[in-house]
Amino acid sequence: MTTPKYFHFTIGPVQGFVAQARKTRDFWAGSFILSWLCGVAILEIKKQNGKITFPKIDENDPFLSWIEGKQTGEITLTQGSIPNRFTAEVNDNFDPKKIVDSVRDAWKALADDIYKEDIKDHEQKNTSKIWDRQINGFWEISWVITPDENDTSALDRRKNWRTWIPPVEPGVKCSLMDGWQELSGAGSHYEKTEDGEKEIDVFWNEIRKKDESLGKNEHLCAIAWVKRRFFLYFSELNAQMPSKWMLKGWKLPSAVPSVVYMAAVHWLEQVIKKAQSDEKIEEILWEFHDKAYKLTNSYGEWDTQIKCIKEIKTNKKWKSLAGDVFFKDSLKNKNNYSNQDQAKEVIKALDDLQKACGFAPPSPYYAVLLMDGDSLGKLLKERDKREAISESLKKFTEKVPEIVYDNNGFLVYAGGDDVLALLPLEDALPCAVELRQEYEKSFNGTTISSTISGAIEYAHMHVPLTKILRDAHGLLDNVAKDGCGRDAIAVRVWNTGGMALQWAQPWEIALDNSKTETEISRIANDFANADEKSAQFSSSFLYKIRNYFDLLNPHQKDESCVLSEEDVRRLMVSEYVSAMSNDTIPKKERIEKAKETVRRLLEQCRPVKRDAKEQNQKKWKRSKRIEADGAMLVRFLARKGVVSW
Repeated sequence: MTTPKYFHFTIGPVQGFVAQARKTRDFWAGSFILSWLCGVAILEIKKQNGKITFPKIDENDPFLSWIEGKQTGEITLTQGSIPNRFTAEVNDNFDPKKIVDSVRDAWKALADDIYKEDIKDHEQKNTSKIWDRQINGFWEISWVITPDENDTSALDRRKNWRTWIPPVEPGVKCSLMDGWQELSGAGSHYEKTEDGEKEIDVFWNEIRKKDESLGKNEHLCAIAWVKRRFFLYFSELNAQMPSKWMLKGWKLPSAVPSVVYMAAVHWLEQVIKKAQSDEKIEEILWEFHDKAYKLTNSYGEWDTQIKCIKEIKTNKKWKSLAGDVFFKDSLKNKNNYSNQDQAKEVIKALDDLQKACGFAPPSPYYAVLLMDGDSLGKLLKERDKREAISESLKKFTEKVPEIVYDNNGFLVYAGGDDVLALLPLEDALPCAVELRQEYEKSFNGTTISSTISGAIEYAHMHVPLTKILRDAHGLLDNVAKDGCGRDAIAVRVWNTGGMALQWAQPWEIALDNSKTETEISRIANDFANADEKSAQFSSSFLYKIRNYFDLLNPHQKDESCVLSEEDVRRLMVSEYVSAMSNDTIPKKERIEKAKETVRRLLEQCRPVKRDAKEQNQKKWKRSKRIEADGAMLVRFLARKGVVSW
């Protein structure tokens, strides 16, 4: 009887490929391609009679079926679902070299098609050499074969050998992928041709005719160009793999919402609904539409599938304008719109529309949500739990797309215990809560207690997306997991000046009594729904809290607080009551309301860390300090980011 062996596989660099993204399309493309390449590796294993043991993947998994060309019809698959690390049971005849070759061959076949269509006719002296060097030298693929399925640490040890060395990259660097040379091969930004033109501009001005969305100063490397353009040529892919099966591409959806559109979707939703019930506003909306379309000459979001917009039955043209036209700052930017005379007409029409509707401008903030299971590596070392964990994660992954869609989000990736999505500001926390509930539900009926942590980055649309994506992983790992002891949620807000606030709590503290909503969201909704005078007061009160707390926390080292918790509560209640402008409410009632509001708010302002080593998950270490960022987050959410820091 043949003793089974186990093949452990991983591919990277994950963050170096996915997170370096200027546009949301780059972000989505990186995640999709990485998942696709891992799917290619899994199919090659299956062709050698191998069996994937972790994570659990169905024989008829739609992603794998599309890769092999077995699926037909209209595809609704918009994101990858195959993780970049897996384990397979293999036999003595298994050839690991074919797995590595299949990944490299698939990647090269895709890259070759793009080069032929986009670059070949415009290549300069070193373009083809740069392309080949980068395409052939980018991926780091690691694998090991062990007699023990649970010896996953062997793969980590193999990765530590660091046998992969990135190629040396001279010349001008890519504006998207750090350290990689751009494709013109120019020695510098100022190197000129014999005709006196800048060599880099000669090349990219021609390439820009292929893709008008390419920024004026964007000079990309081969890897970045593949990410930017692959979806156009993916359906034409047809290549033979090492085990003689045919790799197929398929038509991918072209719609990936921009961050500016994501920031504006709820504002746009309300404008459209208002226009449906008011003929005068409908007329003004059409006037805005016509001027905006004349400026952009395109519908940048024609196929975007955001639930709150998609499900409104109205003229599709209203829904499909480029997100930039809803924001004055973007319209005034000459780099976005050189025809500033026309842009001013759009601004006037936008002012007229907002005035007619009685709406404030849309919030310039959107959200990135990242979630990841806690300590699954330790659980997976227990052989008898692997099957149940794999089955539970499969159930969770199947539910994620629906949950993200129902919360008006765009799902970038969902595989195993990982989730990555873009959402409107208003929907990020509710989506995170719902995903946590579904994660816990997926383990019902098992003896396994597994938790999931989340990170939300609320980002101003002008903050570089690459910066936000890189920061999200640190927020999740260092703050939600290590900082709070796992099973936690962490939030950061980024404005154009930098990070404005950071707040984090274990889920048990963050959620309200119903466990279906965060307490922060509830308090923010209370403030947002107050009458105008009360809302103005609440915002002022929350802002002043920062000054109070700074005075109460003078000693950083010993985490001491000048006043006791009860004294702090009394002080805040007194300030709240004395400043309340609504005298129609009896004083006693105002005091009781103030006590309850302050109690709830202070609980979210005291840092709490779970002792992750304890079996009793409710054993907390509560800081003596009180941090104002909880109150600042309430203010941010209540005013939808329209705040002065």
